[in-house]
Amino acid sequence: MNKILLPLFSAVVLSSCGSTNSTAVKTDSATAAVSTPSGKEGKAYKTAYQSISLESLKKNLTVIASDEMEGRDTGSKGQKKAGEYMINFYKQNGISFPKALGSFYQKVPAAYMAKRGGGSLPDSENILAFIEGSEKPEEIIVISGHYDHVGSRNGVVYNGADDDGSGTVAVMEIAKAFNEAKKAGHGPKRSILFLHVTGEEHGLFGSEFYTDNPVFPLVNTVADLNIDMIGRDDPENRGKQYVYVIGSEMLSSQLKVITEAANKNTNSLELNYKYDDPADTERLYYRSDHYNFAKNNIPVAFFFDGIHEDYHKPTDDVEKIDFPLLQKRTQLVFATAWELANRKDRIVVDKK
Repeated sequence: MNKILLPLFSAVVLSSCGSTNSTAVKTDSATAAVSTPSGKEGKAYKTAYQSISLESLKKNLTVIASDEMEGRDTGSKGQKKAGEYMINFYKQNGISFPKALGSFYQKVPAAYMAKRGGGSLPDSENILAFIEGSEKPEEIIVISGHYDHVGSRNGVVYNGADDDGSGTVAVMEIAKAFNEAKKAGHGPKRSILFLHVTGEEHGLFGSEFYTDNPVFPLVNTVADLNIDMIGRDDPENRGKQYVYVIGSEMLSSQLKVITEAANKNTNSLELNYKYDDPADTERLYYRSDHYNFAKNNIPVAFFFDGIHEDYHKPTDDVEKIDFPLLQKRTQLVFATAWELANRKDRIVVDKK
């Protein structure tokens, strides 16, 4: 996460997704109709949900956050090596890139970052994977996370296992899960863009570049679910099964409702809205990549585990990741995205 302050199949399967048996769920003043998948669609959803594997998350994070990646600083050889690993994962799972882009890479020029305070950063790349929707392909759900970290300092590698290795591998697993549903004949009705952005640690540069140069029109972008640090706990919530959800009702009265329905019918984590408080001194709503979507009037939800003792320290290592909790949080984001992608109507933007 950016450190600079910037202006039922079973008890664990989401019952609010799909196309049949609509139910109105109410939270505060908002109501959103959600529906329960059944038949072949329900089976495809269950298979996809269960494919989000603790073992796969651990395998991928062990590589992404290894010393070999040299802390993944923006535009560095280590970050590029991590990007190659991610692209190979997508290729191995039969997931491609947006046709309009022509590859998995969206170049983020050094000159662009320099104009925004990026100093002498080299050219870098966003990495984009894509699954086209079956019924409303022009409408896009973005699932984002930054894959850069802060590199090495005085010969010590800052591996960034949680920040944001955890979000990186979660996006990868969610893509794999949606592709499993597609292989079963029930891929998402809306398109899903899996957006790994660069330059977050230096100033949200990759996500800003994407929204300034979108591959798909922003007017067709339904929502951004941003994942930045979901593998640990903070001192305030030590040992709890929780996740912070930030910004989910800032622009749409429906997104928070959908997220809560997804949570209720999956792992029932404690959803903590502490950082939605306008008086929050950390101002986290403005400090990760979702904000570049929010400022373009696109509803967002930012999934986050809090500021823990290893934040931006060389001790943010894989050995400290709570993989069962990482798996549950990843499943929650997948379940939320499933509803957003498959519901009859796109969510409304009814707040400013």
